[in-house]
Amino acid sequence: MADNIPPRERTRLYLITPPRIHDVPEFAAMLEGALEAGDVACLQIRLKGEDGRIDVPATRAVAEAVTAMAQAYGAAVIINDSPELAVELGADGVHIGPEDTPVKAARTIIGPDAIVGATARNSRHAAMAAGEQGADYVAFGAFYPTDTKSGTVPAELALLEFWQETMELPCVAIGGITVENAAPLVRAGADFLAVSSGVWNHPQGAAGAVIAFNSLLDQLQPR
Repeated sequence: MADNIPPRERTRLYLITPPRIHDVPEFAAMLEGALEAGDVACLQIRLKGEDGRIDVPATRAVAEAVTAMAQAYGAAVIINDSPELAVELGADGVHIGPEDTPVKAARTIIGPDAIVGATARNSRHAAMAAGEQGADYVAFGAFYPTDTKSGTVPAELALLEFWQETMELPCVAIGGITVENAAPLVRAGADFLAVSSGVWNHPQGAAGAVIAFNSLLDQLQPR
């Protein structure tokens, strides 16, 4: 490795809420156990209605219950889809998809210091465009089959390898990620692993999943 190229930082965990949360206090307690268990970089609150659009009342209820707690553990809180709601709820940022508010407009709404993340699916072009418009990270995937999100497209490890070799903007790998299948994504260059059911449905519980993910990420830390 050339002396002028800094070593890649350790991959970190990026939690995404379950698609439905029926008992907010119960979820908040499970989340706190997960946050206590190990390093979590982000929590994205992603709650959709039957129409596929953001469920604003549910998002507001969950965010009001967990934002301050998650931030106290050092996790950035990201609201899915709505920069306006992110501002209202005191979140750290917003994540937007291809059909949502454009990155540049989201940046105007949320301010220069907040986080704006963008979905790029399996497109280098979409990722580069998001970066040019001011995104703080791009998300690639789905790398594995997932039941959490519909309408996904498959992404290949080569996309992460290309991005890590040529771009400085952080990248997030998403889609069906578990402790058992995460290693290739880390080796290929994912800066963050976005995980939902792989944590909340883990046989040892959410806290056990966070422990297991962090153990794996420690083992795979770039040298």
